[in-house]
Amino acid sequence: MEAFKLMKELKANFEQEMKYLPRESGLSLIESTTEVSPGISAKCRDAKVEDLWSLTSFFGYSTQTFVLAVNLLDRFLALMKVQPKHLACISIGCLHIAAKVVEAECDVASAHELIRIGQCKFTVSDLSRMEKIISEKLNFQFKAVTALTFLHLYHAIALSHTSHRKEILNLDKLEAQLKACLCRILFSKAKPSVLALSLLTQEIEALQSSDLLEIAQRVQRHLRISEPELQRWRGLVGQCLMQYSSPECSKPDHRKLVWIVSRRTAQNLHSSYYSVPDLPTIPEASWDESERWSSLSWPRLSSPSGFLSALRDGQ
Repeated sequence: MEAFKLMKELKANFEQEMKYLPRESGLSLIESTTEVSPGISAKCRDAKVEDLWSLTSFFGYSTQTFVLAVNLLDRFLALMKVQPKHLACISIGCLHIAAKVVEAECDVASAHELIRIGQCKFTVSDLSRMEKIISEKLNFQFKAVTALTFLHLYHAIALSHTSHRKEILNLDKLEAQLKACLCRILFSKAKPSVLALSLLTQEIEALQSSDLLEIAQRVQRHLRISEPELQRWRGLVGQCLMQYSSPECSKPDHRKLVWIVSRRTAQNLHSSYYSVPDLPTIPEASWDESERWSSLSWPRLSSPSGFLSALRDGQ
């Protein structure tokens, strides 16, 4: 009965997943944007997602919060034309919204703390306005179906067939691999069900478990995921994880971080936050085919400092 309920839940989420995918045309425009162009490039987006991973770790947020924040960010960037100087506020806004949706109220960091720890050049008022814009443009659809949704369901289905596999199929490892993939905009184009199954089958292959492979194949048939589609994304996932595990790759630390600063530094951070003024409206455009400009209340923002890179290095 448990397995039946899980398969039913799996099918229901599968039917809803397309509603929460970023617009592929918008993602393609980001991918085609060069570093010298005025818009957001893929490299710029990926770096910001790594910053979100560092902040998620620092505040002790769950993987679900990080994955939802990335989903909100990609859906917004694929919908609206924005400038790089606004990306910090947008990404922090997405993280704050995600935390309020997922985490217990007592565990959600204040807007002030997010700005202070992220060393961002905008105010609480700016962030509040940005969150309002993000919420309205995404029609307040926050509880998205993501690859993590499917990863948890696949894992639960595997356990429902044999309970002794809990230590073999490591969910924490699968979640860490998913976070690594989400740091690349390419994987925002993948269907969540397919991306999660790609990660699962990759891990099953490494474990050399024929029983688990049979369960994964049963799930694949149940969702009617084609073999060519699965193999394509499995190959891309494999390349990503190989590069990510290499010593040359600079990656966010997925452990909870501790930030230690001197009293003088803390005082400077505190005062610098209050020195940032509210800034005027900036018109921005959406990615729609009509190319009409929408006037939005955007705060004028500068890029965050290199603090998060130091954070990732444990400094």
